[in-house]
Amino acid sequence: MSAPAIIDGEIVELELEVPQGQVIRYDLTALVSALGITDPTRISVETDGLRRALVTVYPSNPLALMPPPSLADMMMDRNGRVVVGRFHNGRPARRRIFDLSTGSAVRALVFGTTGAGKSRIVQYLNAVEKRNGFVTWYADLKGGQSAPEAEGQVDWRVTSQEGAILMLRAAVAVAEARQRRYSAAGRNAFLLNDPDPAITVRIDEANRLLEKGAPYRDEATRLVKELGRTGRSVGIGIELDAQASHLEELGGSDTLRAMLKEGEVTLLRWSSSMMRHLVADGLLPTGDQLQPIPKTLAPRVLRSQFDLDDEDDDEDDAPGTQGTGYLLSSPRPTAMMRHWRIGSIAPTPGLDPEILALYGPGDPAHLEVTSHGDAGVAYEVRHDPVAFEALCFAVAAEEDEKAQPVKPISAGGGGGRLEDRIVRVLARAEDAMTADEVLALVNTDGGKTVKVGSVRNALVGLADSGDVARVGRGLYAAAR
Repeated sequence: MSAPAIIDGEIVELELEVPQGQVIRYDLTALVSALGITDPTRISVETDGLRRALVTVYPSNPLALMPPPSLADMMMDRNGRVVVGRFHNGRPARRRIFDLSTGSAVRALVFGTTGAGKSRIVQYLNAVEKRNGFVTWYADLKGGQSAPEAEGQVDWRVTSQEGAILMLRAAVAVAEARQRRYSAAGRNAFLLNDPDPAITVRIDEANRLLEKGAPYRDEATRLVKELGRTGRSVGIGIELDAQASHLEELGGSDTLRAMLKEGEVTLLRWSSSMMRHLVADGLLPTGDQLQPIPKTLAPRVLRSQFDLDDEDDDEDDAPGTQGTGYLLSSPRPTAMMRHWRIGSIAPTPGLDPEILALYGPGDPAHLEVTSHGDAGVAYEVRHDPVAFEALCFAVAAEEDEKAQPVKPISAGGGGGRLEDRIVRVLARAEDAMTADEVLALVNTDGGKTVKVGSVRNALVGLADSGDVARVGRGLYAAAR
């Protein structure tokens, strides 16, 4: 093979093999230099992880331009897969969303640095699940900014860490209830839509929930692990979409690590540290190598200071590589691919009409009525912003309580249950009190310091049970 053959616009393919007993390795920079290529994005290298490699050289980057998906791409095939994009050679890149052969829900992980295209992939997967009758529970932990179009297009959408905790608790409860129900019926496998729909719990920006120092890290990790154990066989899958470069940033759990290694893993543009950790965590076999994905397709050009050409060579004008990546769990983990173009090319001032069109008409699938009680109050009020915010407030108050140091109980008899402390404060008061006024006195009784959210929740419960009286808007007094 010669460089002129490549320059002439031909596609050139080389099969390389090292002697038996050796493992193939390659240096992309040296390979590009040897082939006389100035643009490394024109080359694709796939290895079998052992002795053989397939090197393909294209006249230009074959993944530079991607079309939007078709409806046929979005529909699940007989193997439970959908087409998410194309490999460098034009063949369809498929990702499993359900294992129809075993009746198992999918556990999935999407990794990538900022700007690598995770949010658009999330939108596509949400839309795919709606089109295929899945129930999607989606936590957008970027405050709802990652996928605002998902509102009303999925069964349940939350935008806070507290909401994600409520969603995970509900999912685990539904999984356990289905398990009991199926066991009583003598069923040992999940049958899609017979009668229950498949459920996917998708946590976007999952690193915010699971990284070190995150307020709900321990509980969230436990719930994700539990869902991974019980959910798969009862039709409830879990997907984490994250910027994390190490599984330590996703709960640091060996169980979680093993669970995700068996699932669908997508790697978008990465950092060097992320690659090292993926190999160390076993998500990529030690012998496999992946080509780096540049931020843009701008060629690297040396320009002399004496070159007076006014041509604008700003790399920001070059096409980006969003959505380019590797399907590590596919039969071709080292083959570079790119996801479909999702949404409008230029930013839109509001909801993107192209993304809304992907979701299609009609309402999304909902949780089976049989499991509504198991999903609890959070699911029941998921579309009531005020009621759901109150539940999120209660989750935050629980966490505040756990974080507070315990004060010694004073000789004056302070401390004990928060409800008892509140009743004592109101019994001594001459006038009705607000929650803030009750809080100030409760925190002087020698017991554990509490936050106003805990006091408000306790007051509501005491008023509902008749142990204290509501005497006005936000005012409470001792029951007479």
